[in-house]
Amino acid sequence: MSDTGVQARRSAVYLLDMILGEDRLMSELLAAGALDKLPADDRARAQRLAMDTLRGMERADRMLQKHLSKYPPLTVRNVLRVGTIELAQGGAAHGVVNAMVELVATHKKLGHLKGLTNAVLRKIAADGPEAWAALRSPRLPKWLRGPLSEAWGPEAISGIEASHFAGAPLDLTAKKDPEALAAAVGGGVLPTGSVRVADAGQVTMMPGFAEGDWWVQDAAAALPVKILAPQKGESVLDLCAAPGGKTMQLAAAGAQVTAVDNSGQRMQRLKENLARVHLPAKTIVSDAREIEGEFDAILLDAPCSATGTIRRHPDLPYAKDGSEFADLIDLQADLIDHAWRSLRPGGRLIFCTCSLLPDEGEVQVDEALERHPDMHVDKDAVLVAGVDPNWATTEGGLRLRPDYWSDLGGMDGFYIASLRKSV
Repeated sequence: MSDTGVQARRSAVYLLDMILGEDRLMSELLAAGALDKLPADDRARAQRLAMDTLRGMERADRMLQKHLSKYPPLTVRNVLRVGTIELAQGGAAHGVVNAMVELVATHKKLGHLKGLTNAVLRKIAADGPEAWAALRSPRLPKWLRGPLSEAWGPEAISGIEASHFAGAPLDLTAKKDPEALAAAVGGGVLPTGSVRVADAGQVTMMPGFAEGDWWVQDAAAALPVKILAPQKGESVLDLCAAPGGKTMQLAAAGAQVTAVDNSGQRMQRLKENLARVHLPAKTIVSDAREIEGEFDAILLDAPCSATGTIRRHPDLPYAKDGSEFADLIDLQADLIDHAWRSLRPGGRLIFCTCSLLPDEGEVQVDEALERHPDMHVDKDAVLVAGVDPNWATTEGGLRLRPDYWSDLGGMDGFYIASLRKSV
């Protein structure tokens, strides 16, 4: 890592400029190579600074507004935000302020604002971490907070926002024995069998990674396959499968898996993941609605708003505005209908989304039941080991939220339903 950390900070500001100014997603920027030229340590630091700034942006802006008569250009504003975050986290004032001033001073168009940067950040440093800690948990943008508050109530939203601000620990799915994996990586086993690790460090250097003993998968995301309960030799279709966490679960259980995704790039990642953990699956790059055949079971992790993953992807509320949600909801219905036609009589379909919006979960299942007289919800299937019965929904699905397991570090928001086809 560079001695001053200026390059990592500059890259963090660039990521923020793209997310907040160009509505780009962090995943898109990283896939496009935004940080590829940095040394590994600087790359990790830049990404962490950008993520921490997005999580704490409301707090940072509240502290900054006391010292600004008007907002500077976005890049300088993001420099000030990153600096504020570092100072609030206990960063040495001299090093942080000097680095951020250097960053502005060397900017071709904004160098004249180096004095402002210096003055404001020195005032922030004087405010100290105590001023930061006195502020509320940052709230979701109004366009998203409104519908979620209507769905779950103000108390739940406060808990969800606190979970978002806290971020997410690392969850792993063991290929074989969770207890042995927890002992090897210094983690603990969650009630549903996932292994949770705090302060994991570099994932690829953890015990068992190279050997393929586990893969990264949020505890909530691991539940759909547990609910499907695949049997050895069953033909299982995994739709919208990449990056492959659920594919690997299915294959580890001995199912004959066909994994489908419409992105060649994402499917290549799935293949690499399968190779690392030494598990087999048939892979197809295709629109899920073009797949033909008849299967014993189908797992449909449908494209959605991803509003349940904000604690791990804090860029989402800023890079999106909800305008695409209607199209996603229509697509989910189409995928359910196609999957149903590909399911054998007596078979089961797991429909799930990493969304907190009822329109992408509970409402979808209610409407699917109206369209398909031979469909019924298996209410008992979702109550697998470790699941709180209070998470069950009125139509028979399972609703997971980031504020659940708050004492354990939370979980992603998810909706899961097990749908059975009449014989």
